[in-house]
Amino acid sequence: MMIDKIGGINPLNNVQNTRRSNGAAQVRSDADSISVSNEAKEKAAVYYMNQVAAETPDVRADRIAEVKAKLQDPNYLNDSVIASAADKLMHSFGL
Repeated sequence: MMIDKIGGINPLNNVQNTRRSNGAAQVRSDADSISVSNEAKEKAAVYYMNQVAAETPDVRADRIAEVKAKLQDPNYLNDSVIASAADKLMHSFGL
């Protein structure tokens, strides 16, 4: 009667498993790193600004509605408002 071989214990497998686990322990754990050039950062910023510009509507409907409402009021258009608008217009043209 051979009782020692019940369970399939093989001493060779134990040695191989030990070697595998020791080999895995030798792996270095250096942290990964990347570096991004200044040119790439600038291009990313330009790309982001182009995306924002593309998504922004050209006409601000809320401001247009506000101006239309002011122009409907006959008391809004007086000499001081007209002079202020003319000054801002001249300033925008550099005159």
